[in-house]
Amino acid sequence: MLLALDKPYGVLSQFTPEPGSRWRTLAEFGLPKNVYALGRLDADSEGLLLLSDEPGLNSRLLDPARAHRREYWVQVERIPTDVALRELACGVTLGGYRTQPCVVRRLEPEPSVAPRDPPIRVRKTVPDCWLSLELTEGKNRQVRRMTAAIGHPTLRLIRVRIGALRLEGLGLSAGRWRALTGDERDAVFLA
Repeated sequence: MLLALDKPYGVLSQFTPEPGSRWRTLAEFGLPKNVYALGRLDADSEGLLLLSDEPGLNSRLLDPARAHRREYWVQVERIPTDVALRELACGVTLGGYRTQPCVVRRLEPEPSVAPRDPPIRVRKTVPDCWLSLELTEGKNRQVRRMTAAIGHPTLRLIRVRIGALRLEGLGLSAGRWRALTGDERDAVFLA
């Protein structure tokens, strides 16, 4: 079985709580037994999370050699210049590791997304903007570290697509999940 969850802010991509953690877990969402998350979204990230009980899907989706595409909408502080966006697209160095090239674009007009609970911090004198980043790799907190490397801290991060499967087409709201249809499952594996 392959499930899609619209993971809300404040939820770990695991079923077991971490001692002393303030974050909720996937155990709260009434998911079927024996499913596990395919990949991760940090607790402070939102969006499309796939879960399955099928061995082998994790490597099929996450093995860097397969270059499986994932798209994130990222709200960042300030407005990045074209030069900063090109730098991001070409790859940035994070602690001795150079990220793979990615597809980056400003989202204009800004996407219509549900408000986050709790809301992001807003500074009246500092503008923000939304970017789309399409990656084929997923290191720990990579998107946040990439935007910080070009001087634009991430305020909000939403995974909106895995392969050709788009969150917006699933009819889910934050905290809701459902099994994927055959066509949706096929879309996950399209690059």
